[in-house]
Amino acid sequence: MAEIRQVSFVMPVLNEEKYLETAVNSVLKQQTPGLSELILALGPSTDKTNEVAQELASRHSNLRLVHSPTGLTSTSLNLAIAESRYEVIIRVDAHSELPDGYALLAVKILNDTGAANVGGRMLAKGTTNFQKAVAFGYNNRIGLGGGSYHVGGAAGVADSVYLGCYRKSVLDELGGFSDTWVRAQDWELNQRIRKAGYQVWFDPRLEVGYYPRRTWLALAKQFLKTGIWRGALTRDDVANSRFRYWIPPLLVLSSLLWFPLWLYLLGIAFYSAGVTSLSWPVRLWLIAVLPTMHYSWGIGFWVGLIRGRK
Repeated sequence: MAEIRQVSFVMPVLNEEKYLETAVNSVLKQQTPGLSELILALGPSTDKTNEVAQELASRHSNLRLVHSPTGLTSTSLNLAIAESRYEVIIRVDAHSELPDGYALLAVKILNDTGAANVGGRMLAKGTTNFQKAVAFGYNNRIGLGGGSYHVGGAAGVADSVYLGCYRKSVLDELGGFSDTWVRAQDWELNQRIRKAGYQVWFDPRLEVGYYPRRTWLALAKQFLKTGIWRGALTRDDVANSRFRYWIPPLLVLSSLLWFPLWLYLLGIAFYSAGVTSLSWPVRLWLIAVLPTMHYSWGIGFWVGLIRGRK
């Protein structure tokens, strides 16, 4: 397979005024084996995101902007990919921060493995006590389960990875991201990649910083919506569903039928108190954060499993 070198970074952007410049700067300072460009797909933001993007584009000749009327992630990604000129597509999130050497390593792994998509782990970070508690939940099995792209693991073939470094030829062959998936679009695309006979490859060295939601309500909404789309994806392809995805929905069901909620909350409180690597304010937030993650995701899963992709 011929070596590929040129890189197009693509980033969907919606209401990211506070994070956009940091994310863009982390991309533009990346070294790549050949030429590179960054394409921002701008949705209908209600803050000053688009003004920030315009100002950044005026300063960087390899930064281009495309308009995304709906702002939906899958649609924005497809618009940016359609605008891209190079054979490697690296997805970037406006809440993420690429470490030095990320792109060089990702392209090398793509060439070495022959995979269609390579990626690594989301390393959640926090600035406030609440956000640090959420980050702990993201990075540990007690929060988001056993997915290697959250908790790490050995390099190898995987179901899915965080963000992703793709061969554009494969994206073109498969039609890119599905516009019908508001969330879980990366899971769904990686399923199609594997069904088409290509590999998705995880490498723990590809570690990307991520800043999670800053408020309890935003966290609850995010996990409810993510659970809905995971449930819908499971309905579409039950055979490829992993048991870890069923743990939060089964927790919700057991709380309704026989397992008392107070006993679960007591267990979470004891667990949180024992996490001595965190400060007491963060541990106290953890008592609220972990149940929010588990129950919002679990409730959402049942909704998506029952109603499907609507």
